[in-house]
Amino acid sequence: MGTKWEYCTLKYKTGGWLGGKVDEQEFQDELNRYGYEGWELVSCFDTSQGQGASRDIIVVFKRQL
Repeated sequence: MGTKWEYCTLKYKTGGWLGGKVDEQEFQDELNRYGYEGWELVSCFDTSQGQGASRDIIVVFKRQL
């Protein structure tokens, strides 16, 4: 049988209802925390609010079982 994986999805808030700016250090710290727990980043995308603003950042991680 092949390699087995588990997945984790993180919704990172960029601000209130209208979105906002990302605190880059806070976001990096959060990604590193998952990395230290053995999670590998697979995908990362934002949910558009309009006019270049983002409401949430969706991050998908995986790690081997």
